[in-house]
Amino acid sequence: MALSPRLEVRQSQNLTLTPQLMQSIRLLQLSHLELSAFVDAELLRNPLLEREDGGGDGETPFEREKPAELNAYTDTVDHGSHLQSAVSIADGFDTDVSNVFPEQTGQDSLSQSSSWPEGKSMLVGGEAPDLDQYVSARISLAEHLAEQASLIFKDPAERLIARNLIDNLDERGYLAADCAQIAEQLGAAPATVENVLKAIQGCDPAGVFARDLAECLAIQLREKNRLDPMMARLLDNLDLVASHDLVALGRKIGADREDLADMLAELRELDPRPGRAFDGTPVQAVVPDVYVRRSPRGDWQIELNSDILPRVLVNRTYYATISKKTRDSQEKSFLVDCLQTANWLTKSLDQRAQTILKVATEIVKQQDAFFVHGIAHLRPMTLKTVASAIEMHESTVSRVTANKYMATPRGMFEMKYFFTTALNSSSGGEDHSAESVRHRIRQLIDAEKPSAILSDDTIAEILKGEQNIDVARRTVAKYREAMNIPSSVIRRRQKKAQMA
Repeated sequence: MALSPRLEVRQSQNLTLTPQLMQSIRLLQLSHLELSAFVDAELLRNPLLEREDGGGDGETPFEREKPAELNAYTDTVDHGSHLQSAVSIADGFDTDVSNVFPEQTGQDSLSQSSSWPEGKSMLVGGEAPDLDQYVSARISLAEHLAEQASLIFKDPAERLIARNLIDNLDERGYLAADCAQIAEQLGAAPATVENVLKAIQGCDPAGVFARDLAECLAIQLREKNRLDPMMARLLDNLDLVASHDLVALGRKIGADREDLADMLAELRELDPRPGRAFDGTPVQAVVPDVYVRRSPRGDWQIELNSDILPRVLVNRTYYATISKKTRDSQEKSFLVDCLQTANWLTKSLDQRAQTILKVATEIVKQQDAFFVHGIAHLRPMTLKTVASAIEMHESTVSRVTANKYMATPRGMFEMKYFFTTALNSSSGGEDHSAESVRHRIRQLIDAEKPSAILSDDTIAEILKGEQNIDVARRTVAKYREAMNIPSSVIRRRQKKAQMA
């Protein structure tokens, strides 16, 4: 057969992910905060998108009734007549005016003595004061320490070293860099850096600029004038304190049981992480994506949290008006692209909501015994189980359950919480969920007596005898360590110390 180049036509099928399809997949795994930020960015970029006002009447912006025009003088006087004075507001809080409105103290005394009628307000614009504007800003740890360092050090070189030490603190208030490394970076003598460090370790809060836990506790004890030689030896043996080997600890530092108990009580009053008092990170409250409630009929009712679902509409009236007046090809291309993007976004948001609802419904169906009886009846469930039931891919279910929360009568749970591995039953019956086994291990350990501490082998035998759970000792140890529960030896020492 002769070899020669030729053209052939072949027909084949393959799956191609378009950019919009990839974006739709990415929307599934976004949390409600991330989704809201993404929608806000699209609203700024796309002039054809607008938020739904919740009216539900389908009005376009051109059909909405214009707000009535108000006279500036009439609006200010009428609105100001309903405002309270700063004195009245302070009386309502049962406090002094200076505590609520420091800058209004003199003005209110003037207004009370003037000829203004009772209840009238002298505030500019007739607007009520915003109490949030008077909340003091939260100072950071670095700012707090920088103010103290400027008072301690007068030499500019020492201030520079102190500033570098402050910048190398972690969130606990510990020094994360080595003094030799800082000296090399700044071109200073290591002894100078050590002297600056010793001086700045006296700053508030006590314990900052420590390089380890023992030094942090030593700084706080020195501040209280409680760092005696015996306490210093105790800090050198914190590993024995962590293991609760009080007999060996007392013998090593030369303290009897009573003195050792007093010293440990002093350690418990100290703060091992002094920098956390200045942690200004705002705590984000967990908002559920799905609500699970018991309906009057007795079954479970699953509904989406409509408060966090972004509602956007495509303003087709605006598109039709603008497209008629557009003559430039680039502008027409831009409008077409905006229309396609707007249509895709509204469709993707609706599809995302429906997919979340479908997955949540199947989870509740599979874990009905958990919602009725509790965690002991949590069934083993995998992504494949849910994906097969709702005829979706496992990766889709994984993305839907990521960063999503479900509010149930038994509390708030992440949707991934319900997916657990299975442990075989020794009797050949139904498999047991790993989460329910961990819960039972914690129950057994919490109920144990100081005279009868349960070992991992004993716990494994109890689980096999009670619920026919075929679990090995090393599996019990793995689950126990994952729950931050110490071993039986340390638990025995802890409970003996508590009894003493």
